[in-house]
Amino acid sequence: MEAGKRSVREIFNRGRNLEIPFFQRSYVWQEQQWKRFLEDMVMVSETKKIYFLGSVILKQQETTSDRDSRLTVIDGQQRLTTLNIFMKVLCLLTDSDSDFTETFKKQRDKQIILLHNHNDVSSFNSVVDLKELKEFTGVSDNDQILKAYKYFVENIQTDNVLEKLNFFDIIDNILFVGIDLNLGEDEQQIFDTINSLGVKLTTAELLKNYFFDRTEIDKYNLFWRDVFEQDDDTYTYWDREITAGRIRRTVIDLFFYSFLQIKIQEKKYKVNTHDKIEFSKVENLFESYKRFIKEYHLNKDEVVKEIKEYALIFKDNFEPEIINSELSDTYGIERINAIIFGLEQSTLIPYVLYVLKNVDNEIQKNELFQFLESYIMRRMIVKATTKNYNQLFTDRLINNEILSKDNLKSILSENDNKINYIPSDEDLSKGFNESILINYQAAGIIYMIESKIRNKSKHSTKLLGMNKYSLEHLMPKKWDNKWDKLKNKDDRDFRNFKLKTIGNLAIITQSLNASIREAQWSVKRKGNSKNKGLLHYSGGIETLAPYLEYDVWNEERIQERCDDLFEHGKKIWFLQ
Repeated sequence: MEAGKRSVREIFNRGRNLEIPFFQRSYVWQEQQWKRFLEDMVMVSETKKIYFLGSVILKQQETTSDRDSRLTVIDGQQRLTTLNIFMKVLCLLTDSDSDFTETFKKQRDKQIILLHNHNDVSSFNSVVDLKELKEFTGVSDNDQILKAYKYFVENIQTDNVLEKLNFFDIIDNILFVGIDLNLGEDEQQIFDTINSLGVKLTTAELLKNYFFDRTEIDKYNLFWRDVFEQDDDTYTYWDREITAGRIRRTVIDLFFYSFLQIKIQEKKYKVNTHDKIEFSKVENLFESYKRFIKEYHLNKDEVVKEIKEYALIFKDNFEPEIINSELSDTYGIERINAIIFGLEQSTLIPYVLYVLKNVDNEIQKNELFQFLESYIMRRMIVKATTKNYNQLFTDRLINNEILSKDNLKSILSENDNKINYIPSDEDLSKGFNESILINYQAAGIIYMIESKIRNKSKHSTKLLGMNKYSLEHLMPKKWDNKWDKLKNKDDRDFRNFKLKTIGNLAIITQSLNASIREAQWSVKRKGNSKNKGLLHYSGGIETLAPYLEYDVWNEERIQERCDDLFEHGKKIWFLQ
């Protein structure tokens, strides 16, 4: 890798092409950026001072000859595109189009140096190949290339701006921070660095340009565009970010991670243990795809066909928005979605996708999902470790082709399975009594119980989505301000412990006002003249409403509710 200052002429070396990945997203700059760009170009022309336009990261492509040298634009698409459009307009307005040609077109054949992506290539070429100014009609709302052209044509000719601009002063004083990558260097590391600076670039963008080239439009349309980029709703689905572990990841990257984890478990490839570990690292996902396909001799065309099959299943079944909608009381993929996206259990996705692809019988599938729900929820309640889940749900379950409830129960019940054990009813009872859970976990557990026991015919309002409820401590953490005093230290310590357990936690439709939240029980229940209390915000919640009839709330009541929640949990998350 080489890094340093680069002039415009160094970037636009006339003996090579700069190629924006053909299937990269469109040019997106808008009037705010064009206005700033124009102002900066006026400033450069007037002051003749060095101006850094930003970073450009280029990677050498593999080519058959030096005459066909190409570099991929890893970063800098927006700036380089804007510079071309702006300079073209300036040269046409000053009758000096030859200056544009001598800078931005190749020396040998006078073809444009910057090769654009499939969305913008037609509009971009139509601008940079103009011989005179032209008004484009019928411009699409999404065509930012032609909009940029129109903006510069109109605004360079106003307020004497044209008189202030000088082509060569701009060319001679603009500098880029240039990073050049050799053929074998890892662009994903560069992408990750760019991501850390706030630029949204995904593994999927890299894979798209790895699987398809400029000659494969039909294949791209069939196996990628129609699956991942068909319309705005499709874009929105795949681009949604969710919390996965400690980081935020897009749904499309979660899909590609899951697909790879399924593929490397296929016995015919005989992927060794070391490679499986390497291929399971999220941060190296793009390199893992390339190495897996190359070293294990997969056919890229077959891979993209299978990606489409899995992606369609994924989109039909995985729904992050489930946390904003009423949850079904029927065991199945909807409740598994709530666990994955509401309780941040994304490590389940590869195995669940594998089941969805390979089990057609709905009864068999839902029985398996019922047991999977029971297993995950029981372990969450007892605070069992999740550190081994990646290995469990891929190496053990996918690799062993576990596709039924009985097989799942059997493999999890093995005597040597101490890490991945199934919590017993006794363990579950202890968990309800003693576990101090993260707020979103406690709220999710109560919500999952509520969704199963709620008598829908009894309530005029439907259950809201998991994400729509707030978690409330019935006895507040600062109870000693307005609740009964306890003189004995052991009693105080016991109360401070019990109020953090699930028996004292409830979901309500809206957070209480701070003055009500820490008020004595009678006020907290009913509210006061200014603010409403638990009775108003309980919304017929059956895991809470019966306990609001009590005039006193103390450790005994917490234990009573804890026991009731345990009995519900034991029945809901049964193990037979």
